[in-house]
Amino acid sequence: MRFHPHRLALTGGILACAALVACSEGARQASPPPAPAPGGTTASPSPTPPATNPFTGTRRGLNNPVLAVKIDNSGAAHPQLGLRSADIVYVEQVEGGETRIMAMFSSKLPARVGPVRSARISDLHILPQFGRPALAYSGVQSKMKPYVRRSGVYDVSPARAGGAYYRARGRPAPYNLFAVTKSLLDRAPKASKPRDIGFRFGPAPAGGKRTARFTARWPSETMSFRWSSGQKRWLAYYGGRADKAAEGGQLGAPTVVVQYAKTTRSRFRDFLGSYTPLVRTVGTGRAVVLRDGKSYAAKWSRPSEDEGTTFTTRSGAPMTFATGQVWVVLVNDGKPRTP
Repeated sequence: MRFHPHRLALTGGILACAALVACSEGARQASPPPAPAPGGTTASPSPTPPATNPFTGTRRGLNNPVLAVKIDNSGAAHPQLGLRSADIVYVEQVEGGETRIMAMFSSKLPARVGPVRSARISDLHILPQFGRPALAYSGVQSKMKPYVRRSGVYDVSPARAGGAYYRARGRPAPYNLFAVTKSLLDRAPKASKPRDIGFRFGPAPAGGKRTARFTARWPSETMSFRWSSGQKRWLAYYGGRADKAAEGGQLGAPTVVVQYAKTTRSRFRDFLGSYTPLVRTVGTGRAVVLRDGKSYAAKWSRPSEDEGTTFTTRSGAPMTFATGQVWVVLVNDGKPRTP
């Protein structure tokens, strides 16, 4: 009778696996069952304390879908509607050295928002960290349409959710396109819920410099933020004038992040032939974080587009934000420039 070594090895492996299964079954049987609750029923595990919203640090809107809306930020577009309700307000450079806003909504949804304007390639580099949000915008140039389709966002532009948009009276085109937010989200029933994008909230870190005002600059625009001790937030100013909300009051936030990122030339151009800037939000760089009447020198890091952006102090400790709305103001790392 011949013996085959490989058959012996196989047999030994089977016996070993059987022994492991028996041991694991015995371990499971040895674990005591949950203690009966009063009345004879089995006690359920203690509920996990509710988490905080990763966008604002509050306990609101943990299971709401995420909606991103492109909003004009030129002088003719002011006052904007709905920004007071945003969780995060991104300010990005576009053609001509001007800026445009991408507002992220989840914890609180305004009834209407606008004026809605077209998307840019920088948006598609920011949004992957949010999973698969809904994106409302008025359109994109034809060469960028394949990039939008491949981005994975829920496209709720007028081409796909036309019934959600309307033209407001008393405003000239193209600054009169507004949207009904509930109708937008009806077209994105599986939009992502809030997820960790790197923000950390809590008491202010040690240090910081007393600051009354900070100005962010682009080639053709400026935005300033002035600390209001009465309102406990940084009030926004556009071109030296108070940045008013269409609902009333002045725009602003408890935390403003001025993120310095390389602004380069993309492959896209607008109808005038100007190159569209690409703000590079993946990598590392410096930042200034404004909170509680102070400015903090910080560093930002984002390893990939699918990951969030973390902010740390010079010592490497987490740079915590004040709870509430956050503005992320993206400016060129260097002098303002039109690529």
